[in-house]
Order: sequence, then C-alpha cells, then structure tokens
Amino acid sequence: MDLATLRDTDFGLLHGAADAYDRLHGEFGQHLENWHTGVDRRIAAAGWTGPAADAATPALRLTTGELTAARTGIGRIGQALRTGADALVLAQSALRKALEDARSADLTVDEHGTVGRPAPPPADRHDPDHRKARDRTAEALAARIRTALAEADAVDRALAARLRHHTTRAHDGTALDPAAAARDRLDPALALRPLLDAVMPGADAPPAEVNAWWHGLPTDEQQRLIKDRPDLVGNRDGIPATARDQANRILLPRLLARYEGYPPPLDGRTGLKLEGFRRIGERLRTEGQDPPVLLLGIGEEGQGRAVLSFGDPDTAQDVTSLVGGMGTELQHIGGADADRAREVYDAAKRADPTRSTASIAWLGYDAPLGADVASRTEAEDGAAAYQRFLAGQRATHQGTPAHVTAQGHSYGSLLVGLAAQRPGGLAADDIVLVGSPGTGTDHASDLSVGAGHTYVGAARWDYVSQTGWYARDPARADFGAQRFAVPDGSPDGSAHSSYWDGRPGEDRTSVDNIGRIVTGHGDRITRQAPRGGRP
Repeated sequence: MDLATLRDTDFGLLHGAADAYDRLHGEFGQHLENWHTGVDRRIAAAGWTGPAADAATPALRLTTGELTAARTGIGRIGQALRTGADALVLAQSALRKALEDARSADLTVDEHGTVGRPAPPPADRHDPDHRKARDRTAEALAARIRTALAEADAVDRALAARLRHHTTRAHDGTALDPAAAARDRLDPALALRPLLDAVMPGADAPPAEVNAWWHGLPTDEQQRLIKDRPDLVGNRDGIPATARDQANRILLPRLLARYEGYPPPLDGRTGLKLEGFRRIGERLRTEGQDPPVLLLGIGEEGQGRAVLSFGDPDTAQDVTSLVGGMGTELQHIGGADADRAREVYDAAKRADPTRSTASIAWLGYDAPLGADVASRTEAEDGAAAYQRFLAGQRATHQGTPAHVTAQGHSYGSLLVGLAAQRPGGLAADDIVLVGSPGTGTDHASDLSVGAGHTYVGAARWDYVSQTGWYARDPARADFGAQRFAVPDGSPDGSAHSSYWDGRPGEDRTSVDNIGRIVTGHGDRITRQAPRGGRP
C-alpha cells in the first residue's frame, strides 16, 4: 500500500460495509429462528411418521444446517471487515501523526515516504548538535512512516485473503456446508486477531514500546480505541493510567452483564468472579473525590484480574503497589485489599504531606488457595506480570520519575521477591515485605533494589512470617534487610493481616512505617531488631 492510499482512504466505508453485514446477520438470524419455530420444531413435535416423514427428516436437517452455516458465514464476513477496518485505521492514524510531526519539525515527506531536510535557519546551519538532532528526528519519522505502510500492507493482504476465501465459499456452495463452517472456525489462517496484531505492538513488546505506539496515535484515534475497543487498552501495560481507567470502566459493566446473565446456580469460580466485579463496581461508585480512584485492570482470566489505584500513578511523586497473598480473590480488590491500599495512601500523606501519592492494589495472578500455597508456581507465573506492570508505570509516568515501592504480603512477598530476581529486576526503588514466608532467596542483596532498600515487617504472633517456606525468613538478621517495627499482634491468628491498621484508635506503627518508606523516607522508620541468626 502506498503512502497516498493509506493517508487519504476513507476506511469508514469499510466500517459501513461491516455494519451492513451485521444487520444482515441479525436479520438472517431472525429468518433462521422463524424456520426453527415455524417448520423444524413444529414438524418434530407433530409425531409425524411413515415413509414420507422418513424422506423429509434428512431434508429438513440439511436445510437447518445450510441456514445455520450461511448465517455463520455472513457473521464472519462482517467481523473480518470490522476488524480489518479497525486495523487499517490504526495504521492510517499512525501515518497521519508521523506526517503531522514531520510538518511540525519543518521536514518534508514525499509520496514515497522519504523524509527531506530543508535548509535550516541561518543561525543553525553551522551548529553540529542541531544537525544531529534534526537527522535523528528525520530518521525516526522515516521509520514510523515505513512501519505504518508495512503494517497497512500486511493488513490489506490478510483481509483480502479472508474475503476471497468467503467469496469462494459462496461461489462453490460450501458456504452452506456445516462441516466447512466448522473447519473455518478452527483455521488459524482465518483468525481475526492477527489483523490487529499486525498494527499493534506484540504481546511481548516492552511497555516502553507500547507507550511509544500509543503516543504515535492522534488523540481522536486514542479515544476511538478506548470507546470501541476497550479490550485492547484497559489491561495493556505501557498505556497511560487515565486511558486504562476509561477503558476498564467500559469493560466492567460488560463483564457484570455477562456474568449476571448466566443461569443459576453459578459454579464456585463464576460466582466469586461475579461478586468480585460487583464489589469493584461499588468501590468505584462510592469512593470520594480525593484521591481519584482509577481502575487500571479488569478481566476474567483465571480467578479474575483487577488493579485499583488511589491516585494517578502517572503524575504522583510516590507510587506503590501491593500484591496480596494466599486466598486473595477478586472481591478483595474492591474490599480488604482496596482498604489496605487506601490506608497506605493515608499513611504516606501523614509521612510527607508535601508529596503526591498513588497507592495500588494489584491482582494480576491466581493467588493460591489452601494447600496450593506449598507451590511456587503461581508466584513464578505472576512475577513476570508484576515486573511488566511496574515497567509500564515507569514508561507512562510524566515528568521526573516517581519514587516506586513494591509491596508484597504473605505469598505475595514471594511473588515480589521472585520478580526482583528476574533479569532486569523490578522498576522499583524500595521493596516492602510483610508477613513474608520467604522470597525465594537467602539474602536481600539478591533482590534488584539491594539489601539497603529492602524492608521487612514481621509481627511477633504472625506465624506465617516465621515459617521460612521459601528460603530464609526475611526478618532474620542473616537475610540482611531493614526490619521496621510493627505491633506484636494477637496469637489468635489476626496478626498476619494487621499490618495496615491505620484507623483512629488502632496502633499505626506498621502502616506509618510503610508510609515513610513509600514517600522515600526509609531513614525515618522506627526499627525493630531482626530475629536471631548469624548477621
């Protein structure tokens, strides 16, 4: 596809064609339902028997199968047109934005995509730094233009192949063959997701690349994506927090409607997800104006996914995210984990009222249930997702980089510890481990922030923190972390969950220490002697 074609084509016409196919799909569906109720089911219920019935039954089945296959094919054409149009609009928007940026930089672009460098103003002609910066800008813009054209060409070819396939099916009659329709559903060459994948960063693309792609789109295209394809925006690390929040506030009601539409009784996992979505919706509706509450993630994968932030992490000076442990469910993100994140936010404001804070409750993995806690698998799977999430926060933050603190509670501390041992480490300045049964290493120096920036809270009556299930107990002297003071708690088992007690009348020692660390004042924590062991 050449530059002029991509720049000037009105792909809204493709969307219009998709709309027409969608209407036809709906009308054909009504036709099929009329066939079922007026002919197929009526004859089946009549008890008709005999030679004529024996001859008619296969014909009726054949007609039902052909009508069903035809309706399926019509729907797939509409889906292909819409997905292809979405992909081409994305490529077109990227190209137009690159051309606009070229004009702003006083550069020219010819019809072949070549970026020209007109003579600079006289004052800059002999400035080598100016020439180098101008050359870098031109090269970057040329690369963006080449990428947009290549992506559009790939989508154009792939969409054409899919439409040719459906046209052939219509011409040779196989569009009415139920078996052929079933094969099409499983044919990877006809999958629609690759059309979008061709114009978006890959699933494994670094968040910084995703962020650059997002900012390469015009504002109106960003808003169109949020509105029309929130599924592509809401959970993508590297996309700004406010855009993710807008998209996820569109996705959440859809998830609620779908789960509320399931016939009872709901199985355990489905019921828990529904309750989780409801609790998150309630939290978003009832929270006050300060701080703003942003929904940075929502999904039904596994046991459910959600990320809730008190404050905007893209503008806050201090950003912290808490990973819950064993038994953390989706409903906790709208409940207890949200309460904890809010308590940390309040503690940070007490520690340093001059700084802005974002405090996040993060559920991006399947927390173990019951005996599953003996396995490291869930933590290992979640560590990569958490590392990517923090890298995304670095990529989207505006202005001076934020002071970032990673928090892990119980089994979540293992996840944080494993994430901090992955290649590249965590995009964090400090780590806070509370009620930790271990981090997968024997010494804090193995964590990417180093021993001096690893902080541990372990209550006297918190039995989980004394187990050392996953290598050495982080509260021991020979682990090398900074142990901060926390209340002893109670032997009734509640100590494991009391680290964020911060309401009036409660002992705030623990959460206030966390607040000091979150605001970059780790030197002001009240300390507690580490547990015994060789230093």
